[in-house]
Amino acid sequence: MKKLSEYLFLWTFGGCLYYSFEVIFRGFSHWSMFVLGGICFLFFTIQGKMVHWQDALWRQLLRCIVFVTSMEFITGIIVNKWLGLAVWDYSDQPFQLFGQICLPFMVIFSGLCVLGILLSGYLTYWLYGDEKPHYHVL
Repeated sequence: MKKLSEYLFLWTFGGCLYYSFEVIFRGFSHWSMFVLGGICFLFFTIQGKMVHWQDALWRQLLRCIVFVTSMEFITGIIVNKWLGLAVWDYSDQPFQLFGQICLPFMVIFSGLCVLGILLSGYLTYWLYGDEKPHYHVL
């Protein structure tokens, strides 16, 4: 039951964080971004715990960038293409794929991933008494 509570909190926290980020920098957001932000934040935590926060930060970041970009693509196909909700469209961006993902936003999201990795590790340590993260770049 503790794990379920922890994961629900982390999902909600990540969802609120990303939704707020979008509102602040974009002026609006969509409920699907809350769901996606929560899933990604939860992944930051799970991947870190799986390696006991011992992997170099660049390795954790690489895993998270691949996950976040994949999830953004899948969510975009469902939300934007299948459901036609037009939440975002990167068609005018360089190095884009079907208007759902693009290189410039992948770079922006990589910065958010670093913050998410650091924050998720310390949150689980402070709030749930989990293993203390030991971050190192190399």
